[in-house]
Amino acid sequence: MSGNTFGTLFTVTNFGESHGPAIGCVIDGCPPGMALSEADIQQDLDRRRPGTSKFVTQRNEPDAVEILSGVYEGRTTGTPIALLIRNTDQRSKDYSNIAQSFRPGHADYAYFQKYGIRDPRGGGRSSARLTAPTVAAGAVARKWLKEKFGTEFRACMTQVGELSLPFEGWEHVPNNPFFAPVADVTRYEEYMDALRKSGDSCGAALRVQATGMPVGLGQPLYDRLDADIAYAMMGLNAVKAVEIGAGFDSVVQRGTTHGDSLSPEGFRSNNAGGIVGGISTGQDLEVRIGIKPTSSIITPRESIDVQGQSTEVITKGRHDPCVGIRAAPIAEALLALVVMDHALRHRAQCGDVDSGLAPIPAAAP
Repeated sequence: MSGNTFGTLFTVTNFGESHGPAIGCVIDGCPPGMALSEADIQQDLDRRRPGTSKFVTQRNEPDAVEILSGVYEGRTTGTPIALLIRNTDQRSKDYSNIAQSFRPGHADYAYFQKYGIRDPRGGGRSSARLTAPTVAAGAVARKWLKEKFGTEFRACMTQVGELSLPFEGWEHVPNNPFFAPVADVTRYEEYMDALRKSGDSCGAALRVQATGMPVGLGQPLYDRLDADIAYAMMGLNAVKAVEIGAGFDSVVQRGTTHGDSLSPEGFRSNNAGGIVGGISTGQDLEVRIGIKPTSSIITPRESIDVQGQSTEVITKGRHDPCVGIRAAPIAEALLALVVMDHALRHRAQCGDVDSGLAPIPAAAP
């Protein structure tokens, strides 16, 4: 199976299955000399891990990361960094009833048709469990980018099912299980409780942001920064839509409104989402992703079995009623990986370039 490696100069190869002995990744291209410990990575994994509230899967994984290589005496050596996360709370018997049938909306059918074999335990390679190594790799990228440029990443939920979330402030995001930018999440707790009891699931929308961005990252045409961001975000399980900046709202804007005016004091707006012509402007990167409902639900649904016969599918076990709830740290990690890769690529080609023009502030006061 190809397609498990991401990046050009900063590459991440993801391995493992949901119910195998372990999952992990190998990072290649990390610059040497950066202080790195397991604690630097663990803090992001703890934000993503399952079993943290009643609104997510109750699979209780500690997600303790182990650094196997690429770090000596607390510093990166420039050689491949191997990260391992052991699986400890698998319950494969929960999937025995769907081993010979296909869940509607899940990758079961497509995987079986493509490979002629599939691992039904927890979805195998198609499981969101495989986002844990992505978050681990993203933590390494985030640390380097913060130390080099002051770049930081954050994400919040903007919609859960039919309910939109008003933006009250980033300070609220760490204080609730929804990564919601609001002070009171009672309405959303009640919504998820009712959804879970009904045996159904829902989708979500998230905002992802990078601040402290350097100017000049990205390439024209096919290696555009925004193209690679969309590519990365679509690699997150269940993502069905990606918007950069104003996104689809750009369709109804006029040129007099959409174009972000420049002044010596900074940019007057950010409809471009921090990227023009595929290259970063130094403004905040603004990304929005749409996530589909979880396909593993207990409500009976029509499907077929591996013989092509009609059957009814009921998925038992421990599943997220809304996978978007835990997606914020994953989306942050993916954005960090894209920015990290492009930062190294920019340094390789244009590291000595001096335009003679000092970058203007990301936003005018």
